Amino acid sequence: MDAAPRSHMLTRGDPLAGLLEGPRARGAFMIRACFDPPWSIRVEDRAPLTIMLVARGDAWVVADAGERVRLRAGDLAIARGPAPYLCADDPGTPPQAVILPGGECSYPDGRSLNGHWDLGVRTWGDRLDGSTVLLIGTYLMRGEVDGRLLDALPPLLSLTSDVWTSPLTSILADEMVRDEPGQEVVLDRLLDLLMIAALRAWFSRPEAAAPGWYQALADPVVGRVLRLVQDDPAHPWTVATLAAKAGVSRAALARRFGELVGEPPMTYLTGRRLALAADRLRESDDTLETIARRVGYGSAFALSSAFKRVYGVSPQEHRTGPA
Repeated sequence: MDAAPRSHMLTRGDPLAGLLEGPRARGAFMIRACFDPPWSIRVEDRAPLTIMLVARGDAWVVADAGERVRLRAGDLAIARGPAPYLCADDPGTPPQAVILPGGECSYPDGRSLNGHWDLGVRTWGDRLDGSTVLLIGTYLMRGEVDGRLLDALPPLLSLTSDVWTSPLTSILADEMVRDEPGQEVVLDRLLDLLMIAALRAWFSRPEAAAPGWYQALADPVVGRVLRLVQDDPAHPWTVATLAAKAGVSRAALARRFGELVGEPPMTYLTGRRLALAADRLRESDDTLETIARRVGYGSAFALSSAFKRVYGVSPQEHRTGPA
């Protein structure tokens, strides 16, 4: 299925999904963790976004910055990286293991732990019928989740079972322990759907303080323009062509877009194109010329100039620099 039809299906009545075009997990780190107290895992994987669901028992999630939440059966937490955090039966329990980038595991003293706690397919911990069972899904690269979404989220958020429920939880639990052809793709898509559902529930909460772009995607004029840009960022858009598509004047679009999104339409479009280029630079071996054409720039030189002006480094420096 091509990108445009998929995006239209997701955006119908769902502004968050419209913004993200659905998170795009690719080979996400998925695990069913089973523990008996006392247990404590320190997470230093630098992943942009991780979702944790308590299937049985309870757990604490404690961010290094000081935020902490207690989760009971049915509750959910989302941790925004790259800052480390602790997941434990109690905040005072010393870490027994460290999760490193790429899903690598070690003891706190640095010795490798890979394989030592394996309990079967995507299952890890003390024993299969442990008193605490967590379902964990992690997006491994920032480009899999829209940067504006990450910037709008706190380091740690939680949803209790009385305000959030989803049939996807049980489906994910069943699928996570399967070992069948194509299972990785199935789990990626389930994680995407679960994350969208959880974030939509979060942004409906008063404490979430939903950002302007979230509200803007529900607007009949600005939402239409945002979806056009998301669906086809390489198109030679102008304020005039976007206004015509939205059925308003250029002045009306510029005013309404600025009020709801906080920046002019063309500034938004430039940011969108450069963010896509930044992701392609890190995630592919495409030439700069190829990337430029895919995101709407006429040449590698034009993309390079705009990229350095906004990011402060050249595309090549971004590609080879630290993540």
